[in-house]
Amino acid sequence: MEFNKIEDLLEKYFQGETSIAEEKELKDYFSSPNVAQHLEQYKPMFGYFSQVKEQKSTQEIPLKTNKRNVAWLSIAASAVVLLGIGTYFYVSEKNAVETVAQTELGTYDDPEEALAATQKALALLSNNVNVGIGSVQYIRQYEESKNKIFKQ
Repeated sequence: MEFNKIEDLLEKYFQGETSIAEEKELKDYFSSPNVAQHLEQYKPMFGYFSQVKEQKSTQEIPLKTNKRNVAWLSIAASAVVLLGIGTYFYVSEKNAVETVAQTELGTYDDPEEALAATQKALALLSNNVNVGIGSVQYIRQYEESKNKIFKQ
């Protein structure tokens, strides 16, 4: 009768349906000397499990990490960015100084040339002021017609 129970437990074990208590019962059965003849083939398997359970590893595992030094990487990236920004401002400042030096804003050696440039600038200003005065005339007409319609 016990053989039938062990065979049923083995069947459940191979199906993966046994509980821990049932597996312990199988291990105890196969570690005893009273194993049925037709079940002898399973004895080394359960013997191996109990033998392996007793083993302990004494080998040391080196814990070498392949961790990159992120701090150095971020410092190098920052240096490259700062170098790029510095170069940009240096080159743009140099070009700006050359542009101002080439045109020499408002400096004339000849007084007649200065007078002609001033008259030209004032003529442009006068034209723009006249356009503005014309716009004010339209607004004044609008105000007068509005006041006639909506007597206040």
